[in-house]
Amino acid sequence: MRYILLHVETIIITYDGSIPMSHFLKKFFSTKPKLGSRDRKIISEMIYCWYRASKGFPDMLTFEEKLRASLFVCDTSVPQILFFLPEEWKNAKQKSWNDRLDFLFKQGIHYYLDHLLVENIDFSKGMSQSAWLKSMFRQPAFFVRLRNSSNRVIEILNREQINYTEVSENCFALPMGLAVDKLLPTNSYVVQDASSQLTGKYFKAKEGERWWDCCSGAGGKSLLLSDQQPNVSLTVSDKRASILNNLFERFKLYNLPLPKRIQVDVTKKDELLKALPNQHFDNIICDVPCSGSGTWSRTPEQLFFFNTENLIAFQFLQKTIVQNALSFLKVDGRLVYITCSVFQQENEAIIQSICADEKVEILETELINGIENKADSMFVSVLKKIG
Repeated sequence: MRYILLHVETIIITYDGSIPMSHFLKKFFSTKPKLGSRDRKIISEMIYCWYRASKGFPDMLTFEEKLRASLFVCDTSVPQILFFLPEEWKNAKQKSWNDRLDFLFKQGIHYYLDHLLVENIDFSKGMSQSAWLKSMFRQPAFFVRLRNSSNRVIEILNREQINYTEVSENCFALPMGLAVDKLLPTNSYVVQDASSQLTGKYFKAKEGERWWDCCSGAGGKSLLLSDQQPNVSLTVSDKRASILNNLFERFKLYNLPLPKRIQVDVTKKDELLKALPNQHFDNIICDVPCSGSGTWSRTPEQLFFFNTENLIAFQFLQKTIVQNALSFLKVDGRLVYITCSVFQQENEAIIQSICADEKVEILETELINGIENKADSMFVSVLKKIG
């Protein structure tokens, strides 16, 4: 146990939040070949529990006391975590989150939930700060979107006695750590968060339309669109060639019509004019860069190191991308604005600013609150160009 704790403390002292924790851990473990897979799993879980909960405990606690309390209040599927708890805590660990806090209170340990986010920030309509903060204490579920062979997939899951939950049509939550690539036919499913899947209800694509996914990334939204309506003319763009190559391979895997791909920085209007001369689209998907606050229960280190000043840079990017994209949208065309943020500054504030400066109107807006489903949360607003 002391051996494990020393590694955990070393990681926490060394890590500064500049890269994703998953990348940092991968590099760290590569220098420690003597650590077995079980040790790596335990250390990783302890690290994530620390970044989920530790800020809420008083500074008077020692490092080990804070770590132990963090392991206690966080949900975890790693049973070895119990070895690091006092004997009288182990049964209480099975209680609800509120009961665990009450237990600690009786032990003289207070918890301050509002210390996790000390900055004053407004949340989008449909999300409360307290509910969002409480969601940080557990790892989200693992979701797949079933494609046209859904009956076959369900048959396999039942035959293999895999516990699954049908969240919505073709959206299934599967056990964390399941080797789904070895279990299911590769073209029968797409790994995609439940809330991300729900953004597809705003596409409403029609055969023959021209679509542009202007910040495509690896193509999650493009694949969703193409599965809904493969007979659209689709253009995808990203500034990273490797990401576009990955997207192309995914389209090939799923036997979908290959989109036109353009490597371009959408924040640079002059580059867009060269890449898309005299082109206008019926619909544009604008899944913009953002803080990712709707996904931070997967990456709690981002909440731990969050600085509101970062939102200013994101706001500039978001508005620039939308305004540039609107130049390539037909009159009466629709732009689907998407973030994985729960912060009003990246959501409603951007839409209001766009509406003030551009000839657009709002058709639909929703904060997809994924907390109940142990999913991410996402914001969607559909704008119509009116002139």
